[in-house]
Amino acid sequence: MRISLTAAAVLAGVLAMGTAGGCGSGATDDPDPQPAPSAAVLTVKDPWVKAAKAGTMTAAFGVLVNNTGADVTITGAESPASPLELHEMAVKDGKMVMRPKEGGFVVAAGASHELAPGGDHLMLMKPAAAIEAGDEVTFTLKLADGGSVPFTAIAKPFVGAEESYDPGMEMP
Repeated sequence: MRISLTAAAVLAGVLAMGTAGGCGSGATDDPDPQPAPSAAVLTVKDPWVKAAKAGTMTAAFGVLVNNTGADVTITGAESPASPLELHEMAVKDGKMVMRPKEGGFVVAAGASHELAPGGDHLMLMKPAAAIEAGDEVTFTLKLADGGSVPFTAIAKPFVGAEESYDPGMEMP
């Protein structure tokens, strides 16, 4: 019985704190509140961006980790470094082509989704300045629920898949 009374006391205290927070004039300093960041919903592990010259397409990679019990959809991304698109690599007419990812990236509940060279990635369409090895590039992922997830990626040289992010390449 003692445990039940203790639990009831704790619950009453928590409920009292929750209702006390609602007291006040209701005024807010921000007349147009934005959705809260969803950092706890989604995290980005090992983010990096391929170093590139100014004006040259490049891409950002990492692992998107869904920390919830529901699917999370990334519908877009932003960066002060460049306009961005969500891209995928797909087979078309027997060859690999890069194209915008219709519907965004869906990260299954409790799972991860890899952004990697030769696969899904964040495409920086035309960086205004060179992105050099060691530079930090900031990004914000936009979620279908209106939330956002900011993260920073480190630039590094990469010749791996020898991908050519040519602005003239075929993209349906």
